[in-house]
Amino acid sequence: INRIALQQSRQRALLKTMKVAVEGCCHGELDKIYETIVKAQEREGIKVDLLLCCGDFQAVRNNGDLNCMAVPVKYRDVKTFYKYYSGEKKAPILTIFIGGNHEASNHLWELSYGGWVAPNIYYMGIAGVVRFGGLRIAGLSGIFKEQDYGKGHFEVPPFNESTKRSIYHVRSCDVFRLKQLSGPFDITMSHDWPLGIYHHGNLQKLLKTKPYFREETESNTLGSPPAAELLRHMKPSYWFSAHLHVKFAAVYHHGDDPSAAMTTRFLALDKCLPRRDFLQILDIPHSGDVPARLEYDPEWLAVLRSTEAVMRYNRSHWLPPHPLTDKRTSFTPTEEEIRIIRDRFGGDLAIPTTAFTCTVPPYNPQLRVDFRAVPQVTENPQTRQICRKLGITNPFSPEFKDEVKLWSNPDEISLDEEEEEEEEMKQEICKEGGGME
Repeated sequence: INRIALQQSRQRALLKTMKVAVEGCCHGELDKIYETIVKAQEREGIKVDLLLCCGDFQAVRNNGDLNCMAVPVKYRDVKTFYKYYSGEKKAPILTIFIGGNHEASNHLWELSYGGWVAPNIYYMGIAGVVRFGGLRIAGLSGIFKEQDYGKGHFEVPPFNESTKRSIYHVRSCDVFRLKQLSGPFDITMSHDWPLGIYHHGNLQKLLKTKPYFREETESNTLGSPPAAELLRHMKPSYWFSAHLHVKFAAVYHHGDDPSAAMTTRFLALDKCLPRRDFLQILDIPHSGDVPARLEYDPEWLAVLRSTEAVMRYNRSHWLPPHPLTDKRTSFTPTEEEIRIIRDRFGGDLAIPTTAFTCTVPPYNPQLRVDFRAVPQVTENPQTRQICRKLGITNPFSPEFKDEVKLWSNPDEISLDEEEEEEEEMKQEICKEGGGME
């Protein structure tokens, strides 16, 4: 072990640990996930401090949300999130999640900069960074699709079959924003895996479980290139993912020396089903003298504020700032920009736990599921408030919609991706030997 690694191990020994539960694909099964954690706590005599969900959360509030979720009609199911949204139940553990590729697109669109979807359940937004009890946690929602990666966030309600899918495709502008941040990071979450991460774990075991991954792993096309780019740039201590419905662990060494101090422990988990590896409880080192409350990350807020002018909300190809055309190309926050953020928030970066409000009526289980229900469009007060504090325009509001619509086609219908998606689901069902869960 080199000298830096020894110093790092000594520093970790001085830190306390936090019990963090990590969940793969949630698929709306909150009741089952919380029940599993409660049983683990009772069995092991422990207390879980935080739950992280790595996408496909399915925060479906009602029938309208269900009809805006990108899955074939025959697989749509309200599940159990609405109970936590309506107040019938409350999450027993602080829950933080990112979006995947099966979400209520209209609901998460309202909270694109992050926010509470229910008491004690926080969505990180399209991309985001928060702090909890000394942990710095970054998240990137969605999955990589090359055809949309370079576009702006052009999708606006009402979403059609095309835009309710493209809305969860990762964009280069959000990756650019995350790359402006300086380290260190404790945890990063993404829905799909960083490209090539399978070369840093037990690949043969993975292929034995999922043999149909062989072609993509051999051609090195399985996973997300931008997630791999962020992995190399952010160098978090832990990286958690889901999407591929299999448990897989790896250790990524930053640099050519395998004994180097900078490593990232990667963990992907399965979806919530019986006898599947969908949940794991980890001991994560953290600073014990920081209050266990959810807080905004000042550097991330500074980046959101400073990069507003270079963002695009249309279909045109987004290009990062260039020295020949832009006065500023690096947006890593200065001390002055951090100070401005703290001043604008009155020196208190705690995320208000009372900010959540129901913006649409919750699902009524006494009524049948209505596949013709129209999703409701609202401006979420949480997004409006964060934009006001930052002094930026809220591009995710009905008032902003008309400007964006000049660049979007509301009549566009693309069934290619839906057909591809249904075929993937059929293959998954066949390989798993069961129905859609």
